[in-house]
Amino acid sequence: MTRESVIRRVAAAIRAVERPHPIRVAVDGIGVAGKTVFADELGREIERNGRTAVRVSIDGFHNPALVRRRQGDRSPLGYYEDSFDYDAFVRHVLGPLGPGGSRRVIRAVYDFRTDSPVESTEELVPMDGVAVCDGIFLLRPELNGHWDFRVFLDVSFEAALERAQTRDLELFGSEAAVRERYRSRYIPGEQHYLNVVDPAHRADVVIGNNDFLNPRVRWCSKGNREENE
Repeated sequence: MTRESVIRRVAAAIRAVERPHPIRVAVDGIGVAGKTVFADELGREIERNGRTAVRVSIDGFHNPALVRRRQGDRSPLGYYEDSFDYDAFVRHVLGPLGPGGSRRVIRAVYDFRTDSPVESTEELVPMDGVAVCDGIFLLRPELNGHWDFRVFLDVSFEAALERAQTRDLELFGSEAAVRERYRSRYIPGEQHYLNVVDPAHRADVVIGNNDFLNPRVRWCSKGNREENE
């Protein structure tokens, strides 16, 4: 399937979800799987069909560096356990958009690049709005029960590392530094997540995103029946 047709199909499936509150969509996957781009495209498609799409990233809910690194700067388990403030994410995003919530959200509370809190304006999401949230580890137990629709982008670690050497070059200073960080911390931490949580099993749809322009789609039913496209 073409990328455009995949985005249309997923957006249509989300619009078919009926809830007495805004729809909360997770776009999950390992680092550099293409989550932000996919979520942006999905949000635009939802808005083209007359619904308000609110884009949120878990990256706006990092813990301070002292918390993120308390198990060691290269600790894979620390990456999985300590990277994000999930209580704040639920309190400011998922909770308000859930049953009986205020629908008033804050999109970010912390900037990991400056290692400092950020001031964000509270926003009111329409009752028929859709919050499209991207990030790693979104289907972990602390968050999984809050989602109304779950997308998992399935990308090999080899493809992710190749992309990271371009995307994260400025952040880490060299391709060698990018590879070292991913191989020592990020990839083992993400493998731990895949092993312990099995996010693809929890998803409503799994998108094979190794080939960015021609993604593969696997729809997952409640009875764990899978349909490939």
